[in-house]
Amino acid sequence: MLLLKDRKCLHTLDGRLAVIAQAVLLIAVGGWARAQSSPQNDQSQQKASATDHPEADNQTQSLAKAVQNPVASLISVPFQNNTNFDIGPNDRTQNILNIEPVIPVRLSEKWNLIMRIITPVIYQPSIVSEVLPSNTPFNHLGTPGLGDMNPTFFLSPAKPKKLIWGVGPTFLLPTATDNVLGQSKWSAGPSVVLLVQPGHWTLGTLINNVWSFAGSNPTVAAPQLLPCGACTQPIGLSTSSGVNQMVWQYFINYNLKKGWYIAWQPIITANWKARNGDVWTVPVGGGIGRITKFGNQPVNLQAQFFGNAIYPRFGSPWSMRLQVALLYPKLPKAAQKKILEEKLKQLEQEPQSPQK
Repeated sequence: MLLLKDRKCLHTLDGRLAVIAQAVLLIAVGGWARAQSSPQNDQSQQKASATDHPEADNQTQSLAKAVQNPVASLISVPFQNNTNFDIGPNDRTQNILNIEPVIPVRLSEKWNLIMRIITPVIYQPSIVSEVLPSNTPFNHLGTPGLGDMNPTFFLSPAKPKKLIWGVGPTFLLPTATDNVLGQSKWSAGPSVVLLVQPGHWTLGTLINNVWSFAGSNPTVAAPQLLPCGACTQPIGLSTSSGVNQMVWQYFINYNLKKGWYIAWQPIITANWKARNGDVWTVPVGGGIGRITKFGNQPVNLQAQFFGNAIYPRFGSPWSMRLQVALLYPKLPKAAQKKILEEKLKQLEQEPQSPQK
């Protein structure tokens, strides 16, 4: 049995690892933003803030609604960090960084194909070290590495009406670098998204279910909480080999002024292979976000906190989600021309090196 002192040490170490992961993400993005910025950019931003007008606010509102629409014709690259606290008997901390590029493709005048590929980078703590002999491979601090990739392909109308929708296949690929970071199975299933955007609101739901059809059955020393690709938290302990799991996200957003918005975006999961009592993870909570710019780069910043009303044995009672998403909207020709003119002015103002 681990002593109380050892448990506190493990808990502190996991917390430090989670904080380090979040700090590295924010510092990297912040440093990149400062590198992209220049004195001319700062001056132009100050002028813009001094002459705010409804047109600029409307553009921000439109971009916010596009960001909150999973099948919008908008290229984005979210970096979503999920920290799950107090896992297992030793109150360990799990960290999942989901890298989720979203790429829309115009198939025809009527249809778009939206590709979303989730690549999880995971730190999975050992949660059963108290009940295992010291010579088992699970008796260590934790396992870092890549999880199972989760690509999804939505077919969606290019000109949607009031009800926006998308439907298509989703896959779970056995790309995990360790057995405890994935499920070692090839899985597939349907995925559906439905939403409406009346006024300042975005109301919608996204649901999918995957079943395994091929893959290996790795031998492990003890049951383990499993990451599941699109999941932001570990799912329940499986009682048999194979994958049959559901991911359901409902999202409610209310857009405020100057790019701010309130968000409720919990992700509910069900592992149908788990024993009774370990099937569901049901978080409740939300947070705030803002559409802003780093230099000329539009970004979506978001922070949310969740408490789990239901969670599996050894699961996390609460979690934190931080996200930085790089946005690449399609600008009208007038806006593109204006950006090019500003860049030309910056080049003209830069001092030229003397010719030899």
